[in-house]
Amino acid sequence: MGAAVQLETGYRSVNMEIPDQAVGALLARRDEQAFEQVFKTHFKSLHAYAFTILKDEAEAEEMVQQVFFKLWDRSASLSFSGSLTAYLYRAVHNESLNYLKHQKVKARHQLHVAYSMKQEQQAQKGNTMSRELEARFREALNELPEQCRTVFQLSRFEDMKYREIADKLDISVKTVENHMGKALKLLRTKLVDFLTLLLLFFYH
Repeated sequence: MGAAVQLETGYRSVNMEIPDQAVGALLARRDEQAFEQVFKTHFKSLHAYAFTILKDEAEAEEMVQQVFFKLWDRSASLSFSGSLTAYLYRAVHNESLNYLKHQKVKARHQLHVAYSMKQEQQAQKGNTMSRELEARFREALNELPEQCRTVFQLSRFEDMKYREIADKLDISVKTVENHMGKALKLLRTKLVDFLTLLLLFFYH
């Protein structure tokens, strides 16, 4: 299908339907009147077609405008093996699919960046909590009576059994149990804000 192009005669203007090859020749010569008429003839139908792919009026309009921009920009090297209409629809189709592909890549990238930032924030938060927990733990540990603190340290830091601690300190197993109960009770009270980490690190 060709395009209706208004041609100027000596006395009046007339509208003529010209073949695609002739339209291509006019566009190759940068004929603005021919380009404008092609735009007016096809824009609405191309916009409607782009909308069926993109589901967005503004994006559809932008895709069609891109196609016409490229049509004018590359008009000198254009050659139509088929119809001009088929060329334009194919161009809009490709432009729209490329846009959707780019949007998917962009969305995946944004998701990856957001995920990475969240992981980094959580890691920073975790490091901050760990440092604060360590400081609070040592503060609470220093509040324990000396033997109670020693029993706790031997149990949790040196992984000694209650019998081994009792033998080492020359006290009864019952006394070791009492010291451990006292130590754990104080730590639970002092470190209640860090209960999860406390369970993870000290109550295994």
